[in-house]
Amino acid sequence: MSASTPSHSSGATDASHASLASLAIDRVLHDDMQIDPPEHALRNARIQQADVEALYARSIADPEGFWGEVAQQFEWFRPWERVFVQDEYPAFRWFEGAQVNITHNALDRHAQGPNANRVAYIALGEDGSEQIVTYRQLLRLVNRAANVLRGEGIGLGDRVVIYLPLSLPGIVAMLACARIGAVHSVVYAGLGAGALRDRITDAEARVVITADVGYRRGRAVPLRPIVDEAIRDLAQVQRVFVWQREGAELVGDERVRDWQAALDNASSDCPVVPVDAEHPLYVLYTSGTTGKPKGVVHTHGGYMVGTAWHMQTFFDLREDDVFWCMSDIGWVVGHSYIVYAPLVCGATTVFREGSIDFPHPGIAFEVIEKYGVTVAFTAPTAVRMLMKFGDATPARYDMRSLRLLTCAGEPLNPEAWRWAYQHLCGGGSHGYLIDNWWQTELGGPTIATLPVMSVRPGAAGLPLAGVVADVVDRDGRSLPDNVGGLLVLKTPFPHMYRTVYGDPERYARDWSIVPGVYTSGDVAMRDADGYITVLGRADDVINVAGHRIGTAEVESALVSHPAVAEAAVIGRPDELRGQAIKAFVTLRAGQQPGEEMHALLVAHVRSVCGPIATPAAIEFRERLPKTRSGKIMRRLLKAEELGVDPGDLTTLEE
Repeated sequence: MSASTPSHSSGATDASHASLASLAIDRVLHDDMQIDPPEHALRNARIQQADVEALYARSIADPEGFWGEVAQQFEWFRPWERVFVQDEYPAFRWFEGAQVNITHNALDRHAQGPNANRVAYIALGEDGSEQIVTYRQLLRLVNRAANVLRGEGIGLGDRVVIYLPLSLPGIVAMLACARIGAVHSVVYAGLGAGALRDRITDAEARVVITADVGYRRGRAVPLRPIVDEAIRDLAQVQRVFVWQREGAELVGDERVRDWQAALDNASSDCPVVPVDAEHPLYVLYTSGTTGKPKGVVHTHGGYMVGTAWHMQTFFDLREDDVFWCMSDIGWVVGHSYIVYAPLVCGATTVFREGSIDFPHPGIAFEVIEKYGVTVAFTAPTAVRMLMKFGDATPARYDMRSLRLLTCAGEPLNPEAWRWAYQHLCGGGSHGYLIDNWWQTELGGPTIATLPVMSVRPGAAGLPLAGVVADVVDRDGRSLPDNVGGLLVLKTPFPHMYRTVYGDPERYARDWSIVPGVYTSGDVAMRDADGYITVLGRADDVINVAGHRIGTAEVESALVSHPAVAEAAVIGRPDELRGQAIKAFVTLRAGQQPGEEMHALLVAHVRSVCGPIATPAAIEFRERLPKTRSGKIMRRLLKAEELGVDPGDLTTLEE
């Protein structure tokens, strides 16, 4: 997820070897700006600047010793016999022989100690509603939900699909599954009935938990009818629980029960179930361009250790911090950094259902000011959306509490980085803005800029602990510095996914596209100091007159113009040059599209990137098509341009 993720890209590509041929990318955007970490970031960081290189070197030279030491800070029901076991390639295991349960470390460890009354969550709604829950209260809520599921015969290894909006009940349902060793599969509340049915069927789920509605932009979005359609004639689903938010009478399918009523009648005591460290924690589905969704499997032990480590070190979280992750539980970022890692680390987390620009464009800044948010995690799309509203909006709010802003989801354009650094971080006077890249498959930050590292806008940063990353050609040969190629990871780390649910062959393909390594499906470039810049998806590279150009660089050039809020770039067939660049642009507030603006932007890109990257056409749009997790759907723009089937659009935002 460069900033994302988290890109929070949809993960490793299913592309063939042939489609990855001639991966060398021409660099067209040169931005040599570097921002050194402000003194306040250096002073209190968990990992000090002088220790970064040695810590990383140890994690690579002695990964078992390194991760074994990290894991000792958590509570295990049975210790491990070996930290790492490599099975037949590409299968592997972490913390062999250990027993644990992530919810014991996320809940019991805090709720039964001196931090029992610490606030775990501040849950916000678009309507201004607020719900505050402590660790002690959260544990009791989770126990009730776990007992309801046990009453339905749900236990070790059983799958439960959760189709709930970003809400306290959604989080409680996830934790309840994990507490009894069940495996949850959260489906973003808003995906259609077909997509939901596919995921229920693939996960072989017997129980579905949903709500009557979600809320977005001031309106109720019906969810129950989508579930009814998805499970019609689906005999495997034995029970559907509905959280009735609008109080209507619960009628219809005899399998349906009232979730809140069931919770009210359940005991608040439920012993945690010890599970093997490699026991599946969840299945989270990603959507590719075509074909059935890919069920990424993460486990209790390694996922806990890795995501919590990055919570402490990349996010630099401390006991007195207030953390806000602007994602959703429907995506991996929400799993890792709204639910599990913050709770394991004993943090206070803010989350908010709905859009970050509703009911007014300043609501995100208002939340930071009101709750004293100190560390936030957002996406490039959100930054560009806020930038679109202009400089005056953030100026009305006091955001001096914000000391660290982290970003992932797509490449974060240098101009968007500069804007956020100036207007959210006070130009470094109180905050710092750092980037990171990862994917659903990777569980947590993988390439990033740590709080004590200098930022190079547009670059994700350096490989983090345990990560051996490389930029290679299609045969796996390392490419020189400043030459674009395929981004690959050469070694497993604890929070990496273990398999694709029910499809180990698909998992193996991710490790065989380029032989012997995990292939991310992203193209990237590494500079002389090792900083990695993600240039876009391999399928998005444009070939103009023999020059291979990453979409991210041309898009960044467009966004660097003061009139542009967002941009997406595709290649379209051209008889003379093979492909020509077409750009889709949304303008900032107060700017007008037209021939004059078209000419200005073409000239601007030509000046910044050179003639070869000049757009042949620019189309102005009010908004760009995006996935529900906020990534621009270039694939849909290209399909519309060429008049072809766009493939799977289940994740398209309405």
